[in-house]
Amino acid sequence: MEIWINPACSKCRSAVTLLDAEGADYTVRRYLEDVPSPEEIRAVLDRLGLEPWDITRTQEAAAKELGIKEWPRDAGSRERWIVALSGHPKLIQRPIITAEDGTAVVARSEEAVRDALGRGA
Repeated sequence: MEIWINPACSKCRSAVTLLDAEGADYTVRRYLEDVPSPEEIRAVLDRLGLEPWDITRTQEAAAKELGIKEWPRDAGSRERWIVALSGHPKLIQRPIITAEDGTAVVARSEEAVRDALGRGA
C-alpha cells in the first residue's frame, strides 16, 4: 500500500494517523517532491476508475493560470489533463491510497481510508 501525500495537508495527516493507528504497512510518497510521471498518473487513474479531471484541484493557482476549468472533459483531452497533473503536481487531489488488491481510493475521509485498509491490506 502506498499513500500519496502533501505533508502540509490536514486530510493527508489524518489519513497517515489512521493508517498508523490501524498498524497498516504502507509507504509514503510525497508527491510534490517525488512527482508522478504521466505513466504513473495513468496507472493510478486506472486503479481509481476515474478520469484525470476527477482528481484535479481546480481551485489551485496553477489551475487558474492554465485555465483548466475551461478544458474539455473528454477522451481527446485526457492526455492534456494527465500531462498537466504531472507538470503541476499540486493539482492532484490528495491523499491517494493504492490498495493491495490493485485498486486505489482518494482518501479524503476516514471512511475512505478504512475502505482502502479493507481492500486486501
